[in-house]
Amino acid sequence: MAEPTQSIWRAFCLSQPYSRSSPERLEGGISVKAAWSSAQYLLFENQRNQPAIDLIKKISDFKPDTIADLGCGPGNSTRLLKQAFPCAKIVGIDNSENMIERARKECGDMEFLQKDLRELTGQYDLLFSNACLQWIPAHEALIPELLTHLNPGGVFAAQFPMNDAEPLYQIIQAVAAEDRWGFKDVEVDYNGSLTPHQYFDLLSGHCSSFQLWETRYYHNLKDHRALVEWVKGTRIRPYLSCLNDSGKEAFENEILRRVREAYPVMKNGEVILCFNRFFMVGVK
Repeated sequence: MAEPTQSIWRAFCLSQPYSRSSPERLEGGISVKAAWSSAQYLLFENQRNQPAIDLIKKISDFKPDTIADLGCGPGNSTRLLKQAFPCAKIVGIDNSENMIERARKECGDMEFLQKDLRELTGQYDLLFSNACLQWIPAHEALIPELLTHLNPGGVFAAQFPMNDAEPLYQIIQAVAAEDRWGFKDVEVDYNGSLTPHQYFDLLSGHCSSFQLWETRYYHNLKDHRALVEWVKGTRIRPYLSCLNDSGKEAFENEILRRVREAYPVMKNGEVILCFNRFFMVGVK
């Protein structure tokens, strides 16, 4: 998706000019939920759908009767699964209320559950996950646990970003590290991923066969502002939720300033966002 389980991070009370004023911000730390916005996420629906389309094509010969779309977001990936496997019973699962509401509205003929993936129940022929697992920690425990919910001969198919070397994400990391935002003691629940070699060892111990690969996408975006809008729906969402209105504007503008320096404008006026995604397909 949708990059869809809710991000929860711990914020500590700091006297910073951009910190959000809230009665919840108490000394000693609190847990703050950074809500997902389906509307923001779907500003780039075509680009976000392409990896899901590519992953589905890889398993198109499989004929599952039951499918769970893990981290279904606003239902864009679930709809693609229904097109590819029209006879299958499909359930979309996400723990974002906003995303599930949008999915139910857009795909009323399918079932959607608001639920944490780590509380998955039931057995399925296909577990599918599009750009979600990077928000959940401890893949070395998570993936084997998910595989226990596959029927014999079932398929686990997932993709997620492996793109931290891209200048946009390096810029975000550098800007967020500056003291002026008050993020020093903020723990963001974006967990990243293991290395490809670690995923190889993980799947080799739990699957009868598997494939791993990476794909680099070149997304043409309208302008530099579009790069910021892209990450507002995902990576910088937790940071923005900790800032007041002036802080949000300043944070976005600082990222935008550096993005303009890092990304050349193409002859047609657009900019290119390069995006690496890591794919895995395993058979139980």
